[in-house]
Amino acid sequence: MEPRPRLISASDESGILCVYDSDSEPKVKRRGLAREMLDVFLPAGYPHSVTPDYTPYQIYDSLQAFSSTIAGLLSSRAVLQGFGVGDAASSATAAVLLTVLQESTGRLATILFAHRLGQAIEPECKYYRFLADIFNDSALFLDVLSPALPDAGKVAALCASGVLRALCGVSGASAKASLSAHFARSGNLAELNAKDGSQETVISLLGMLAGSVFVRLVQGRLAVWLWTAALVCVHLWTNYQAVRAVQMRTLNKQRATLVYAELARSGRVLRPDEVAAREHILRWRAPNIVFARAPPAKDEITTADLLLFRRARYVVVQQTGASRKIYLKSGATAVDAVEAWLAALDGPRAAVDDEFWKALRTAGWDLETGAMETGSAVRILVE
Repeated sequence: MEPRPRLISASDESGILCVYDSDSEPKVKRRGLAREMLDVFLPAGYPHSVTPDYTPYQIYDSLQAFSSTIAGLLSSRAVLQGFGVGDAASSATAAVLLTVLQESTGRLATILFAHRLGQAIEPECKYYRFLADIFNDSALFLDVLSPALPDAGKVAALCASGVLRALCGVSGASAKASLSAHFARSGNLAELNAKDGSQETVISLLGMLAGSVFVRLVQGRLAVWLWTAALVCVHLWTNYQAVRAVQMRTLNKQRATLVYAELARSGRVLRPDEVAAREHILRWRAPNIVFARAPPAKDEITTADLLLFRRARYVVVQQTGASRKIYLKSGATAVDAVEAWLAALDGPRAAVDDEFWKALRTAGWDLETGAMETGSAVRILVE
């Protein structure tokens, strides 16, 4: 006779909620207060619902947001001084017009930046995430310097800071969206973004509380400049550490080059965490290879080129000097784009075969998401 089925336990994304005894009486597992508080700010099922690099990234991201908030208060006070607050000779109309000019230049910069570099942000999200804070901190410096400048210089500095903040907004928000998609491993992107907003709110509140005391204590131009410089250094260092902690699983130009170089050297395929440890954030000497962003000119692609790459979904064209240009054919996939890059890097006989792609997938690389092209995706049709 088969035993009667009975309840054993009940659980949700965060773990077991209760267990049942032989009489089906529930025994609720008590969760600590610290865990209850963490659940308010962390995605459900943490840490299993996010990637392993989520935790170090969020720690450093919170620290950089804290220092940035304090520096922002010093900057805001300087901007108000630049607008003429406290100066009997200044008028409200002049301050409004200066604000309009600053906002207008910033919005125009937003449109231009999004148009020119929007497609490059996702493949290079670590670079643009860090670049966004360089823009922001440069704007902070211009703000704190503006009260010491003459009227024309003050207007130029505040407009330039508006432009830099606009660039920071586009670059930072877009890169952060890509990073959130990377961290969300259980289809929980919306919740992860919501919890990230909760974290930022708390950090900003703490930063404003600390900054309120800080602003009262720090007086005088030299003191403001020195403390702003110190806070900016802390901000950039913590932001750099946050970006360094991210282990992207897509292959962009730099990561594909690092993986292939190690394969050629040792015959081993690097994992995403190993590549992340070697990856450069701001400065990387890229090989002189580009993906085509415009249709080929007359005779740019020769018959010999088409014959050489007849069986491939791409054509690599030798340009003047040592530069090479890649034209992807219609129907080319993300895998084809990676293969084209490696062929341009090491010649048509680059060691990429089925075993290579299998090794990449086994190592944890995402080969379905394209991250090689950073501009318009031009495709050619060859008969």
